[in-house]
Amino acid sequence: MNTTQETRSPKPSSLDEHNMQPPVDVVEDADGITLFADMPGVPREKLSVRVEADTLIIEGELSLPVVPELQPGHVEVVVPRYYRAFTLGPGVDGDRIAAELKNGVLTLRIPKAERARPRKIEVRVQ
Repeated sequence: MNTTQETRSPKPSSLDEHNMQPPVDVVEDADGITLFADMPGVPREKLSVRVEADTLIIEGELSLPVVPELQPGHVEVVVPRYYRAFTLGPGVDGDRIAAELKNGVLTLRIPKAERARPRKIEVRVQ
């Protein structure tokens, strides 16, 4: 049962339309979903993870050191911003999302709502 999906929800108007999308891995188990987003170069203070209605939004701004006296010979990161949005399904608990940033990887743990978790039903014999 997939309880999140990527969405193309409207971005805030202050964002450039050409943001990079961080690559993500999504793993689901009985208790919830773990999302791993690669966001190298994004410091904690320039990272935003939020839920708006049923949309999980991840934004980050790269903080690449630049030496003023040097001219770059080759540049592949033209827009130093990440943006990705996911629609949260009704089976997850958006109020209890936990986030951790370590070594350029953002890990989000999205627990399933209690009603969506698998449970064993006891069968009584009469």
